[in-house]
Amino acid sequence: MIRTHRRRRLAIKPIAASPLGRWIQPGTWIALYLALIALPLLVLLLGDRPGGGGFGWDFALALGYAGLAMMAVQFALTARFKRATAPFGIDIIYYFHRYLAVIAFMLLLLHAALLVAIRPEAVGSIDPREAPAYMTLGWLAMLAFVSIMVTSLLRKQLRIDYDVWRRMHTVLAVLGIAFALLHILGSASYLLTPFKRGLWITLALSAIALVVHVRVIRPWWLQRHPWRVTEIRQERGRSWTVAVEPQHAAAFHYEPGQFSWLSLRASPLAMREHPFSFSSSPTRPGRLEFTIKALGDFTATIGDLQPGMAAWVDGPYGAFGVDRHPDATGHVFIAGGVGIAPIVSMLRALADRGDTRPLWLFYGNRRWERIVFREELDVMAGHLDLHVVHVLGEPPDGWTGERGFITREVLARHLPAGRHGFHYFICGPKPMIQLAERSLRSLDVPATRMHSEIFDLA
Repeated sequence: MIRTHRRRRLAIKPIAASPLGRWIQPGTWIALYLALIALPLLVLLLGDRPGGGGFGWDFALALGYAGLAMMAVQFALTARFKRATAPFGIDIIYYFHRYLAVIAFMLLLLHAALLVAIRPEAVGSIDPREAPAYMTLGWLAMLAFVSIMVTSLLRKQLRIDYDVWRRMHTVLAVLGIAFALLHILGSASYLLTPFKRGLWITLALSAIALVVHVRVIRPWWLQRHPWRVTEIRQERGRSWTVAVEPQHAAAFHYEPGQFSWLSLRASPLAMREHPFSFSSSPTRPGRLEFTIKALGDFTATIGDLQPGMAAWVDGPYGAFGVDRHPDATGHVFIAGGVGIAPIVSMLRALADRGDTRPLWLFYGNRRWERIVFREELDVMAGHLDLHVVHVLGEPPDGWTGERGFITREVLARHLPAGRHGFHYFICGPKPMIQLAERSLRSLDVPATRMHSEIFDLA
């Protein structure tokens, strides 16, 4: 399953056993994030402050500082710190990152617009031949942030290759922060003391240091812990299962339903890694399996891989899985296409553990012959209390099962009345997830029991 850096439902994933522990760790990380945003702004109010600009001028400057602080902290959100992301799931963090980036950009845009409207003579010309260097750097920072927004939000429409986009995103982000720092140091509107200047320099350098950590130091460590492709197995529906085994002694622990970034055909330093869910189960140690559909970009040639090729695995990540909800009296899985991959990982684990709880799988596909893991699901239904409901968009002649989409009516026909203690796991294309979530809500399923993931590149 190709993973996105988003999750449909923003919900904290408690990992502690006690009710109090459920909220202490997430609350601590949220408080730390807010502190990182607020502290640089509060420090600006200490000691001497410039005067004579008026409320509008000061407000515009405050928007600029706030937007820059948020942009700097964005680097921490995507640094893949497992301890910080564990309470939420790293996909929620990336989803959070995406929205906060838009908000930060709007603050910076409003900052520039207000300054131009209130004091155009102070802003001066945008012509670098006439403008002070620090103002030109400010406009260059804004241009970098505009480029980030356009290429990120419209990547597919612009047909930008995913690997190319990731490199562009990193370079533009570093340039934007560097130019913005030089801009505020040159203007020095509120940075009147060495302490204040030092704090903002530290904030910007810390952001750049995180890029070095994610793009250089961690890939260097991964390169020293290689894996090897041991099997390429063709599945139904233009999908392939890639199996890898470690070439080092370090243990790899993961939960069913999680994912990793996988590097193939190039070292981790090349920035050509891709996020895929595990279809294997941790109950079968020794190797990892990823089931991947040939959709485009990197995945189009996944079937051309050969056993013996080098691979690198960065993970595990994610909070999508049954192990996070041991209190569930049963589970309902709703999958579309290759979105079955993390769900099969969970089903394999439950089967190996001898789980006896009732399970339902609603699996949507266009055609019968494209159903990934079709035969294995039939086998698992004999070892688990598993009820498999196939829903086909183009059913064959004589099909007597469900057809169309996984709607409220389909769910209501098959789910038992005593399902209030169940947890629901949804994975597939975005429209399918939206429909499934609406259908479950109409069946009075609480949002805290719905766990959704989208398998699509950012």
